[in-house]
Amino acid sequence: MAAGLPEWFHPGPPGGWTADMLDHLPPGAPRHVELIDSSLLVWPPQTGFHLLAVDLLTFSLAPPGDLVVAREMTVTLGERQRPRPDVLLVDASAFTLAATTFQPADVHLAVEVASAESLELDRTTKPIKYAAAGIRHFWRVERQEDDRPVVHTFELEPATRTYVPTGVHRDRLRTYLGFPVDLDLDLTAVRRRPTPGR
Repeated sequence: MAAGLPEWFHPGPPGGWTADMLDHLPPGAPRHVELIDSSLLVWPPQTGFHLLAVDLLTFSLAPPGDLVVAREMTVTLGERQRPRPDVLLVDASAFTLAATTFQPADVHLAVEVASAESLELDRTTKPIKYAAAGIRHFWRVERQEDDRPVVHTFELEPATRTYVPTGVHRDRLRTYLGFPVDLDLDLTAVRRRPTPGR
């Protein structure tokens, strides 16, 4: 058994992990878990940059009433694929209080905020899987050397089921998701926002 991991985690169930198993992990299992190619991935605590970038997109996207923003929920792409994008734009009809995952047909946008640990997955593996599943839009957020976010936006080319780049956004994100999007990418404004309940 790998050091620091409980027995149920490694080597895992016979035949590998499946998407439906994520809803039945033992008590005390890490909250930030996703499934890629039948392997459970557990991520370290997020950085302040990651937190603020996710908050910025969660609270600034203003979709029409038939869409809602969800954060840190999974998308079931197949029996052995259940990644957990940082931010999702999904059909309002698919978002219920009991929902733990979404189907690709319900997802209009998947956003990954990259970190040093996830960069390869966020740049290559996940976009390939999201595109193959038919998710129309994908954004990747990265941290620049000056600590500001840069957002790479992509749209699905339906004939090839691959993403084509539609822009690189540094100070302001202007694009179209079936509705116009115009976001200020200043993280300091998010830091100043009052915390709910305080």
